[in-house]
Order: sequence, then structure tokens, then C-alpha cells
Amino acid sequence: MILLGCCPGGTASNVICYLAKGDVALSIVLTSVSTMIAFLATPFLTWLFIGQTVEVDVTGMLVSVINIVVVPVALGLAINYFFESRIKAVRDVFPAISAAAIVIIIAIIIGTNSENLEQSGPLVLLAVILHNSLGLAGGYGAAKALKFSEKEARTIAIEVGMQNSGLSVALAIKHFTAAAALPGAIFSIWHNLSGSFLAGHWSKETEFDRDKHEIS
Repeated sequence: MILLGCCPGGTASNVICYLAKGDVALSIVLTSVSTMIAFLATPFLTWLFIGQTVEVDVTGMLVSVINIVVVPVALGLAINYFFESRIKAVRDVFPAISAAAIVIIIAIIIGTNSENLEQSGPLVLLAVILHNSLGLAGGYGAAKALKFSEKEARTIAIEVGMQNSGLSVALAIKHFTAAAALPGAIFSIWHNLSGSFLAGHWSKETEFDRDKHEIS
């Protein structure tokens, strides 16, 4: 759970922000910045919070985050820049491939942790729900307390509440145990459900306010 919390914002947050009528540009900037500093922040924060009780390979995690996040992003940007015209025809296929890969990984994690699910599944699910809910509520509340606009508050809530659970799963498997990847796998499912529900609520709220304003 701590490893999950130390990961950067999830890329799905940009889509959820768009559906929630938030500030998409701000969402992309926050996700990009948190992802770029994750190769230092994630290993260091994980070591800071659990290094006293669990052995944390900070250097190994740093290299893993670079390989999992930084290198693919850099390669993607380079390919898109130099070969934009050639990959234009197949660009729309890659999100579907990515989604399918994530589903397969989650299925493998849950399958290999079937015994752990029976014993600690409900507790992990409760922890994941609390983690996500506190992030969403805390982000929204802090933004409102700082006098940010409604669009900015929604955006910050989504960015704080949604983590890059795929990175959490990959790091847990490589540097800890398969069981340690369970919170990230469950979070991958849950935060998309809660984010979609919240986005639907905020979207309807925005439309209602717009209609009310037009009538008045």
C-alpha cells in the first residue's frame, strides 16, 4: 500500500479529468511532472516510509522506474516526432493494446494470489478504497481551501486520488513479492470505477449548472 502511494499519478487520470469537465491541460502537466520525477521520488519515499522494517533496494528501484517509465516515454516521444506520418495509421490501436496488457497482468496477479485473496482480500480492498477516497477528498478539499476554481479542484482531486498502479505492480513483483503487487492490481480496477463514477457525477453537475445559468 505504501509503494502504491509513492507512485506518480496514473495516466488514466487525464481521461477521467476530461470526462469530469476538469482542467485537462493541468491534469496532463501534473501527470507528466510527477511521472518524470518518479524515478527519484518513488524509490526514496518508499525507503523513507518502510525502509526501517523492510529492505528496500533504492538503486534497483531507481533503475526499474527509469526502464519502466522514463525510457518508454522518451522512446514514444522520439518515435512520434520522427515517424509521425508512418505511425499515424496504427496509432489508435496502441491504447487498446495497452489496456489489454494491463487486464492480462491484473488477471495474472490476482490468479497467483488466490490464497492471499481468501485471507486478506477484503482487508486489502478496504485499504484500497480508503486510499483512493482519501486521495480524492483530500485533493479536492485542499484545492478548495486554497481558493482554486472548481475545474482546478476537480483536477487536483483526480490527480491525487489516482495512482500509476501499473508501476506499483511492476515494482512490487521485481523488488518485493507477488503478494505485494495485490494492492496495485486491485487499485487498477477500483480507481477507474470510482473515477468514472465521480466524473459522471461532476459532468452532470456541470450540465445542470449550465442549464440553470441559461434559464436565469
